[in-house]
Amino acid sequence: MTAPLSIDLRYRVILAIEGGLSRREAATKFGVSVASAVRWHQRHRLTGSVAPDAIGGDRHSHRAEAHAAKVLSWVDEKRDITLVEIAERLSEEGYVFAPSTVWRLLDRHDYTVKKRPPMPQSRTAPM
Repeated sequence: MTAPLSIDLRYRVILAIEGGLSRREAATKFGVSVASAVRWHQRHRLTGSVAPDAIGGDRHSHRAEAHAAKVLSWVDEKRDITLVEIAERLSEEGYVFAPSTVWRLLDRHDYTVKKRPPMPQSRTAPM
């Protein structure tokens, strides 16, 4: 993914638009897309800023975090519960989550889901 264009460039495009150029002309002059010039101008009119939004990151974990106490209590009650079983329990209550989402929730709370004890050390070769 590419990095956002500089704030300096964004302001120069905005100043050109406010100076009388159309958004299309300003985009051509500064070598940016017309869509970017339109978005930057609109953002500047609405918020007064042209700073880019954050890129990437998790924007959906708050949905799962709302059920964290319940899920963690299920894991404490039954240590060998599977991710699929947790996802099914949540879906029975009307909340649909993939097992991978449940895993990320448990990982954020430092819960590990191990189904068997560690293997004994090898007698023939160090591990």
